[in-house]
Amino acid sequence: MMEQTNTSSNDYFVLLGFSNWPHLEVILFVVILIFYLLTLIGNLFIIILSYLDSHLHTPMYFFLSNLSVLDLCYTTSSIPQLLFNLWGPDKTISYAGCMIQLYFVLALGATECVLLVVMSYDRYAAVCKPLHYNVLMHPRFCRLLALGSWVCGFTNSALHSLFTFLVPLCGHRQVDHFFCEVPALLQISCVDTRANEMTLMVTSSIFVLIPLILIFTSYGAIARAVLRMKSSTGLQKVFGTCGAHLMVVSLFFIPVMCIYLQPPTENSQDQGKFIALFYTVVTPSLNPLIYTLRNKDVRGAVRRLTGRG
Repeated sequence: MMEQTNTSSNDYFVLLGFSNWPHLEVILFVVILIFYLLTLIGNLFIIILSYLDSHLHTPMYFFLSNLSVLDLCYTTSSIPQLLFNLWGPDKTISYAGCMIQLYFVLALGATECVLLVVMSYDRYAAVCKPLHYNVLMHPRFCRLLALGSWVCGFTNSALHSLFTFLVPLCGHRQVDHFFCEVPALLQISCVDTRANEMTLMVTSSIFVLIPLILIFTSYGAIARAVLRMKSSTGLQKVFGTCGAHLMVVSLFFIPVMCIYLQPPTENSQDQGKFIALFYTVVTPSLNPLIYTLRNKDVRGAVRRLTGRG
């Protein structure tokens, strides 16, 4: 039997990742590196463009810039470590590194859930309350909404990370995942973790189901307003901005629900790795494309900055 040990700052974990498929590691390294570079380039492009062009100093692009910062931080909290582990035989991460990674992955993921709700409210105000939009989405209120999203996410993560690392762990320290996440760490505990699992389920429901309900409520009101519109130009603009946001919501929430809100099965751990790989690698790289392709505001901003306006 493995001996129960207390974790100290000198301990480390072994991130097994995709060790069961060694023939895939080189392919995964190349694919993940490409998507990571696309994430960096695309999101930095949105942040810089929104800052430099005064025409994009609107609530929508303010929140979009926050989303881009989130995506940059979210991928950087786990992907460099994954690339390092895929490149060589050393798949370890220090205890402190695991704590930091777990904290930021949880914090940034929860923050994105709340921020997507805020963005849906912005679209609701723009479509359903156009005459009062500037009052409803005052710059100071927008900053408070963004700050509230970050505070909610980081506060939730502080509590959840503390509960996870207070659980005694077994001696082998082998985490069956490519980054430090709560379910994988609870699997190597030497005590009953049902209370932790219940806490995870409750907080996941709060930060996934409630935001989804609020988003659907906003878009229900938007759909009713769209049905009353007679201007084809207005309809195109609504479908352009709201469609992009709905696609981003789907790409983020569906994989998260598949991991955190479904009962565990025999193959769920391996499936969970590839689902997690999708929303940590692919989704952040697609968000900039979704918001910039066929976006007249962004194309106009690029033309103005390059002197071709």
